[in-house]
Amino acid sequence: MPHQEQVMVHGNLCAPGPPNNAGYNSNPVPVIIQTESRDKWSKKMDFLLSVIGFAVDLGNVWRFPYICYQNGGGAFLIPYVLMAVFGGVPLFYMELALGQFHRTGAISIWKHICPIFKGIGFAICIIALYVSFYYNTIIAWALFYFYSSFSSTLPWTSCDNAWNTENCTNYFGKDNVTWTNYSRSPAEEFYTRNVLAVHESSGLGDVGYIRWQLMLCLFLIFTIVYFSLWKGVKTSGKVVWVTATLPYVVLLILMIRGATLPGAWKGVVFYLNPKWEKLKETSVWVDAAAQIFFSLGPGFGVLLALSSYNPFNNNCYRDAIVTSLVNCLTSFVSGFVIFTVLGYMAEQRNVNVEDVARDKGPSLLFITYPEAIANMVGSTFFAIIFFVMMITLGLDSTFGGLEAIITAVMDEYPDTLSHRRELFVLGLVVVCFLGSLSTLTNGGAYVVKLLEEFGVGSPIIAIVFLEATAVSWFYGINRFSNDIKSMLGYTPGLFWKVCWVAISPAFLAYIIISSLLNPQPLTLFDYEFPDWSITVGYIIGASSFMWIPIYMVYKLVWTPGSLKQRLAVCLRPERTLPDIHTDSMGLSPIP
Repeated sequence: MPHQEQVMVHGNLCAPGPPNNAGYNSNPVPVIIQTESRDKWSKKMDFLLSVIGFAVDLGNVWRFPYICYQNGGGAFLIPYVLMAVFGGVPLFYMELALGQFHRTGAISIWKHICPIFKGIGFAICIIALYVSFYYNTIIAWALFYFYSSFSSTLPWTSCDNAWNTENCTNYFGKDNVTWTNYSRSPAEEFYTRNVLAVHESSGLGDVGYIRWQLMLCLFLIFTIVYFSLWKGVKTSGKVVWVTATLPYVVLLILMIRGATLPGAWKGVVFYLNPKWEKLKETSVWVDAAAQIFFSLGPGFGVLLALSSYNPFNNNCYRDAIVTSLVNCLTSFVSGFVIFTVLGYMAEQRNVNVEDVARDKGPSLLFITYPEAIANMVGSTFFAIIFFVMMITLGLDSTFGGLEAIITAVMDEYPDTLSHRRELFVLGLVVVCFLGSLSTLTNGGAYVVKLLEEFGVGSPIIAIVFLEATAVSWFYGINRFSNDIKSMLGYTPGLFWKVCWVAISPAFLAYIIISSLLNPQPLTLFDYEFPDWSITVGYIIGASSFMWIPIYMVYKLVWTPGSLKQRLAVCLRPERTLPDIHTDSMGLSPIP
């Protein structure tokens, strides 16, 4: 048995006992809470940067600015802040506290909370796999752009390239250019015809061949990922000092440059001009809830994994507040970076800002912004740093997503994998690379869209709803509060308890019901996804969520006893050694 630290702690470390016990010792009892065999963060900042790097991703740059102006500009900040305060941040705090207290990954943690819900851990790992299948492909696109940027004239500046068509229209630096519904900018044709080559695919039924250029880019991305994760948090904690901080340097440079462009003020006004009547629309509140949820990222198992390597008495409450604020402020500032450039483009085209702000999602980063950069002074420099920012933003989130799988599986099977981390990480990276091959085809962008919409969207929200319900109602809010008290020395306030018990689950249920009642048609590049592909999407979504009821049935069937006894065993957390209980006076073993 490895050597174990003994730490003097006040609080309840397992809490399966009764709520009130008498006769506690007034002196603290040495409690074994951490083993040397488990990795630890070298520095507190390694952890904070890892969490910030995971939470602040490409979606902060492309999704928030678009959703903000689409849903009322400055008025959208009201539902956004409310949803963050009452929904997103409490769930974020909950996951950090759970991971730090139980010190284990997303699968094995459930034996300490509510064993019958262990299928949630398996579902989380499958969703994380789906994310790795498409998210790293988007980073590979950015790497392709990065390589293409090393040129005195950026290749998406003109219409004189082999991939351009007669519809290519370059309006920068030219007068009396006619822009029609069939017109395509050089940047759009570079993205769709040279990077993706979607014109060589008729849709999901014929995705075409794998593009070797993108496969090489993806191979380089996964190579970086492997050597950042193979030794655990000791290595990834060092890498994030670059990948998590560099985007902020670049954002500052781009914001200053954008503010000096002609027409920039038009974009800022368009971004923040409040449309108060929008607050009466239900869709605005749904978008605010979904945005804050996917921005902070509870439910992906990443926060559980990263916080499980913290010291037991780390102030996870302060970490939750700080990292949430950084995340939300980054989204807000990114809006200025994007919309100053959109205002500049509107000035150049001599049109309104809304006419150039139609692109959303990846198109905003791969068409609109590169198009503006191409026509700036020093375009090569700004293109290089912009795509370096995109690559580093993406890598941080990939580190977190794969670490969630690694921690969860290794903690579930420690005897088999504890001394084989390098091999396990290599196998995982190979699986992710092979699973990504379909996204590298000519129609790969359609596969990316399908996986993003169905592999992650509704399933992860439903899973977090079950997680919040299991912790608050089955594990018990008082027991969970006592766990936090044992780490921090004080019990969470009434606000947090009410949010965990009622408001946050209602927040998640609201998103789920709204998405089911108002399904949106799935389209990309004027391609409307056929009905059969939507069915495939639902199957992909079900393939992760189904493990929750499957494990429930398995647990009930294989647990001996009557149905009542089986339910009692399946709902009761397993005790850990030493089993202890506490009141405000200290710690005492439960007999």
